[in-house]
Amino acid sequence: MLKGKTAVITGAARGIGAQMARKFASLGANIAIVDYDNADEIKAELESTYSVNVAAFQCDVTNTDMCKSVCKEITDTLGKVDILVNNAGITRDNLIAMMEETEFDAVIGTNLKGTFNMIKALSRNFIRNKGGSIINISSVSGIMGLPGQANYSASKAGVIGLTKSLAKELGGKNIRVNAIAPGFIKTDMTKDLGSEDEFIKAIPLKRLGETEDVANLAAFLASDNSAYITGEVIRVDGGLAM
Repeated sequence: MLKGKTAVITGAARGIGAQMARKFASLGANIAIVDYDNADEIKAELESTYSVNVAAFQCDVTNTDMCKSVCKEITDTLGKVDILVNNAGITRDNLIAMMEETEFDAVIGTNLKGTFNMIKALSRNFIRNKGGSIINISSVSGIMGLPGQANYSASKAGVIGLTKSLAKELGGKNIRVNAIAPGFIKTDMTKDLGSEDEFIKAIPLKRLGETEDVANLAAFLASDNSAYITGEVIRVDGGLAM
C-alpha cells in the first residue's frame, strides 16, 4: 500500500510515532524518524524487521533552522518525501492561574510551531513532487478542551486550523492535508494523567485506545486509498468527543 514511498514521522522514537513507523514500514514505506531524543532503538527494530530504508535524525522541531537542515538531510539521504506525519508533541499541564509562561510557550512551540516548521521545510518538496500526504496529529483536547490543558488544547486547536488552511492552500497542487485527533491512547503521555477507570467512564467504547488504532488511520490517510480526502479532522477516541 505504501511500497516505494518515503515517510517522515516526527516524535517517532516511542509511543504513537513509533507505532506509525512500524505500520508504514510493514506496508513498504521507507522511514525517516525525526525525534528530539535518540531514536537508535526504533531504527534498529525497523531495520531488522522490514526490508525498507530507515534513517534517524535528531531534531528540535521548535527550531526553524534545524528543521530546514534536517529536512534537507532527509531528502539527500532518502530522496523525495511522499508523506509527512507531524506527531511530535509535549504536555505541560497546569491550571491557568498557576501556569507559567514557559509552560505555555513550550507546548505551543513544539505542538503548533513545530508542525508549521516541518511543513514549511518540506513544502517545496511536495510541490515539486506534484502531490503528497501531510498528516497532523491533533487531539480531542483541541476539539472539546480539557481543564488544566489550556496550553495543550490551544496548540492542538491551532493544528486543526493550520490543517484546514493548508488543505485549501495546497489542494490544487494535489497535496492532501488531514488531521487525526486521538483521545485517550495508552502511551507514556497518558499514563500519568490519572485513573484509567475515570477516563473509561466517559468513553462510549469503554476502553482506552491503542497506538495501533491511530497508526491504522494514519496508514489509510498516507495511502492512495484516501486520495479524495483532505481538510478532515478524524477522531480516534472511542466516541469521547461526540
